Amino acid sequence: MKDTELLKDMFGLQAELNQRIGVDTTALPEEQKTEWILNYCRAMSQELAELTDSVPWKWWAKYQTLDKQNARVEVIDLFHFLISLAQVLDMSAEDVHDLYCRKHRVNQERQDSGYTTKDESDNQALG
Repeated sequence: MKDTELLKDMFGLQAELNQRIGVDTTALPEEQKTEWILNYCRAMSQELAELTDSVPWKWWAKYQTLDKQNARVEVIDLFHFLISLAQVLDMSAEDVHDLYCRKHRVNQERQDSGYTTKDESDNQALG
């Protein structure tokens, strides 16, 4: 399966799960989109905190160890909410792949040029 097909499959699975939960992220009225963008941002913040807790970040606590299995699950939880967020923003799997590739090229060009000043004008053409 090609990468874009894998991503498309994940988008389909997430749309099905969201609909089962009672939220059709692919057909939200415009007036509800801001609410759901914030909901998914908050959910991702929580999942990121859970991921952080899977890593021994307390330099003073010698008992901590990396919980790799849980960290991997938290990354997947982040994908669930990130895909939902993309769907609220009317992005398909193909849209995400295309924009990711275009933004990747911008990031490469920034590295090639030294990226010495913050200037996001190169993002404007990405749409």
